[in-house]
Amino acid sequence: MPSSACLKLVPEPPMPDSYIPDPQEIETVIALHCSGSGAGQWRALAEALAPDAALLAPEQYGTVSAGPWPGTKAFSLADEAQHIIGLLDEAAQPLHLVGHSYGGGVALHAALARPQAVASLSLYEPSAFYLLKAAGPAAAKELAEIEGIVDDVREGIATGNYDAAMQSFIDYWCGPGAWQGMRPNLRDALLRWSPKALLDFHALLEEPVADEDFARLDMPVLLMVGEHAPASTRKVAELLYTRLRTARRIEIKRAGHMGPVTHAEPVNQAVVRHVRGTSSVIAAR
Repeated sequence: MPSSACLKLVPEPPMPDSYIPDPQEIETVIALHCSGSGAGQWRALAEALAPDAALLAPEQYGTVSAGPWPGTKAFSLADEAQHIIGLLDEAAQPLHLVGHSYGGGVALHAALARPQAVASLSLYEPSAFYLLKAAGPAAAKELAEIEGIVDDVREGIATGNYDAAMQSFIDYWCGPGAWQGMRPNLRDALLRWSPKALLDFHALLEEPVADEDFARLDMPVLLMVGEHAPASTRKVAELLYTRLRTARRIEIKRAGHMGPVTHAEPVNQAVVRHVRGTSSVIAAR
């Protein structure tokens, strides 16, 4: 991917997530952003869904709106997903979940916690790295690849060289040279966010999910991968596909891991088709 692939990784100011429309009037979609990004990455999706569905885009710990993780205990996906689960519990009917990368891992956690409250799942390269660990030798190469990035980030954070940590992180997801190609204000924002990267990796690698847990997910699932996806998330999508009996898998041509940002139109079109095509499922459940 070209070095410009992550130029929009730190997006515009967040969108509100405190209002859930009357479910009798409109569908509701919750979209969860990737690590280091924010709710603004979903603005085009909100426009594509309108007027048939409303989009809620909660922000994660580490963003300005959500603030830092308070550090009162070891961080987990359950902590990140708590707010999402609350939104599902408040809704009068099942909601649609969309997640990109880390946001996909959070969406999966919320769906496993409240399967009957989720109308559909749309996941773009969800970074559920715990599946790589569980797969053993079958995913050893992909696990070693992502653990190498974790080691680079950990070393940079531990020594105070946040620039090196983020260069490894961003160039892995966006392509060689992406970090240096970013505008200074975006690099500064990611440097401030960088300690959260280790929490995200920890949560994704240590999530306690067993294969049989996925049997509870009977909602329609759309799994999307970029044509130029990294080996780690491509393998995760493959492993998920074998565990989710209601999943279908598509490839977004010419896209990489940041497809929802760099190739928003085809990604959003796929999500809109999936949401509209599964809306009838809500009435039947």
